[in-house]
Amino acid sequence: MRKRINLKTEIDPNNIPVHMGFIMDGNGRWAKKRGLPRTAGHRAGIDALERVSRACRNLGVKVVSVYAFSTENYKRSDEECKYIFDLVEKFVKDKLEDLIKNDTRIVVSGDLYYNDKLTDGARNTLLEAVEKTAHCKSYVLNFCFSYGGHHEIVQAVNKLIKAGAKEISAQDIENNLYVPELPMPDMIVRASGEMRLSNFLLWQSAYAELLFITEFWPDFNEEIVRKCIVEYQKRNRRFGNV
Repeated sequence: MRKRINLKTEIDPNNIPVHMGFIMDGNGRWAKKRGLPRTAGHRAGIDALERVSRACRNLGVKVVSVYAFSTENYKRSDEECKYIFDLVEKFVKDKLEDLIKNDTRIVVSGDLYYNDKLTDGARNTLLEAVEKTAHCKSYVLNFCFSYGGHHEIVQAVNKLIKAGAKEISAQDIENNLYVPELPMPDMIVRASGEMRLSNFLLWQSAYAELLFITEFWPDFNEEIVRKCIVEYQKRNRRFGNV
């Protein structure tokens, strides 16, 4: 019988990624596999988000970015989009008090005015959470919502042009990203076995460790987070050095 690895003893507490990004993929396939509607997968995905965020905070990760809704996701049906928006709105409203109690700051990476499909309720709830948690310092949950990496870079460049920039440096672009004060991600994890970034944190991920795992997002839990951190600690991050 295969021996179960005790992942808890394998984690080096002195080498925890500061910033982890998660591409929350596979909700629909998780539901289909169980004979359930896609909405059930999105609902289970919100539960997984809570588990993963809590696990990361408890393990010492300081920033978590989650790909909650992309600019490309607006191509989905109006009904599915609205269901996701309502789920996010309810999650933030229900958890806001606990987030503040746990000194968790909410930030949003994305253009909340990108598409008319986005409901006022979801938009206003996210903006209110950003405002009400602005004083929190211990942990950051970054909702990449109505987000696209290309759009973020284009917006940063256009902002610089409007400000009169004649030449634009890499640092100029970094200073004009959605949430420029966040550290660059150390690791990006994609669920469901797909092996691509799908327009997620394209600028920020230049030196991130990438990990593609087969589990669907609704199955994510603390054990999987631990597994990701163990894998991170096996990597040799050289940043161009030998």
